[in-house]
Amino acid sequence: MGVPATVLTDPTWLAEDLRRARTLYGPAPRAVLGTVRWYSASSLLVAAALEPWVHTGLARDPALDAVRLDLADGRFLDASSTRGLGPDPAELGAALVRAVDAAVTAFAAACGARERALWAVAVDSIANRLLWAASATGADHVEGVRLAGELAEHMARAAHDVPGCRWRGSPRPRFTTVGDRVIVRRVSCCLIYETPTACEVTCVSCPRQTPAERARRVRGQLRG
Repeated sequence: MGVPATVLTDPTWLAEDLRRARTLYGPAPRAVLGTVRWYSASSLLVAAALEPWVHTGLARDPALDAVRLDLADGRFLDASSTRGLGPDPAELGAALVRAVDAAVTAFAAACGARERALWAVAVDSIANRLLWAASATGADHVEGVRLAGELAEHMARAAHDVPGCRWRGSPRPRFTTVGDRVIVRRVSCCLIYETPTACEVTCVSCPRQTPAERARRVRGQLRG
């Protein structure tokens, strides 16, 4: 089922989505369920704009009225943008800030999570998508890191023009190296471990563990 991404700012739709999340993940605080859902939605929202930019040099528009989200059985599966944007990273950065901040503001109001924490989730989504997209083109990981830094600079400038924006350039995308693999050094937590279905097990890259433990788990995943 495809829906316009404007639903991410619709209080009625978000209230229903929290009920869907409770069915998927079990009873948990609203802030936890809302953060889990934003973790999934933000990754697809930014991918719709960023992946074409990395692959072809031309971004797609991340504006909520240009993006369609694909859902099935209550889960976010994919997203696509109906409008082109062009190659300019400044234009892309400004468009991302406007789209993400509108969704963050609505999610925070719907579930009670802090806007700054939801913005951190989006920053990690941007970092991951740029790293994955660069890797998919056969480019060195350095290209993904470079693009993330460049885009973050433009986003930070644009954020000052968005009234009430809870992101002013910090946190920014961060990366670390484990073995020969560059990964995102996450600044956010999706809170999935606080849901009954996760059995209190954190993600491999969760920031709520020591760097040594994270590196050990990432190495184990890469070997597997």
